[in-house]
Order: sequence, then C-alpha cells, then structure tokens
Amino acid sequence: MQENELKNTGTAAEEVIPQPYVMQGGKKLAAEIFEILEMLASVTICVMLCFAFVARLNIVDGHSMDQTLADKQYLVVSDVLYTPEAGDIVVVHDITASPYDAPIVKRVIATGGQTVEIDFKTWTLTVDGTVVEEPYRYLNPELGLLTANYNMDAEGCFRVTVPEGEIFVMGDNRNGSGDSRQYALGTIDERCVVGRAYFRIFPMDTFGTLWDK
Repeated sequence: MQENELKNTGTAAEEVIPQPYVMQGGKKLAAEIFEILEMLASVTICVMLCFAFVARLNIVDGHSMDQTLADKQYLVVSDVLYTPEAGDIVVVHDITASPYDAPIVKRVIATGGQTVEIDFKTWTLTVDGTVVEEPYRYLNPELGLLTANYNMDAEGCFRVTVPEGEIFVMGDNRNGSGDSRQYALGTIDERCVVGRAYFRIFPMDTFGTLWDK
C-alpha cells in the first residue's frame, strides 16, 4: 500500500509542472533571439547605407604621409557638405594624372587663389606670404631632398598660384611623397577630391580622429 502511495505521489509531482509553462519559456527565448537578430540586421543595413551614401573606407597605400598615417591603415572618408580647407587630410583621385592616377592620401596646403612658396634650403612654407607652421611635417633622413620639378627659381625656391576651384596638396613625408610639387599631378581640381579623412579605424591600436592631425 505504501509503495503504491509513493508511486502515486511521484506521478502527481511530475504532473505539477504544466506543459504550457515550458512552451511559454521556449517562445520567450525565441522572441529574444529574434530581437537580437533583428537588431544586428538593422545595424548592418545602417552601416551599409552609411558607407554607400555618407562615408567610405580608404586604405593608405605607401609612406607619403609618415608619420601622421601609416601604410595599410583604414580611413573613414566623407565628402558630405565638405569644402577643402588648408590643413585637412584628404583622399584625391585624378584619373588623368599618371603615374598618380590612383586614389592618394595627402594634406591640403592651399586652396584656389592662394599662392604657395617653398624655400627648400630652409624648408620654409608660406601661403600668401604667411609662414605656415607644420608640426606634422616629416623629413626622412634616409631619403634625399625631394623638391619640385617645375616653377623652381635659381635660388631653389618654388612658387605657384593655385587656380580657382583647385587645391595644392603635399604628403607629410616631404622627402617621400609624389604630390602637387610634381608637374604630373600639380594643382588638383576640387572635383577630384574623394573626401576628407575623419577617422583611422584599423589597425585597432591606431583608432582615432584626424581632426587635429
């Protein structure tokens, strides 16, 4: 009799857990997983739209921007509501400027109507007669002096007035940069500006803004 009672008690205990409760727990877990997937999908779509219409990724190729930027760094670039200004780091792409006809990263030195002068003996840069302080400038001691191959005077000074609607750019690594000092590239039409570089995002240890660089 006692054995039968124990068996009945065990059966009754198992029947205490209602089946609908187990189903509700499963539905709740499925709903949470669906919400997470939905959120990830929304974020992915937003990122894709952002890079399609607002910003894009560009990879630094080479060492012309040492020490500000490094080879193979990933940059976030945008041209939305952007007008080039002196000091900005930009990506330009002039398909007619062989051998500089691939996208290149440079710094804006001057814009339309301004006059650029460079004394290569002292590495003094002036724009409209005002000396430009360049804390970002890097002169690689392992490379020979790279000047300009046009508009040079007998004293070793370079001078050019930037046409309206164009910009004059140089790499921060002045001895290792092909830029507006070379006749093949020269001053660049603003329509060839892909955008301004705002962020470094990869490698992760270099992540940061470029507004103050």
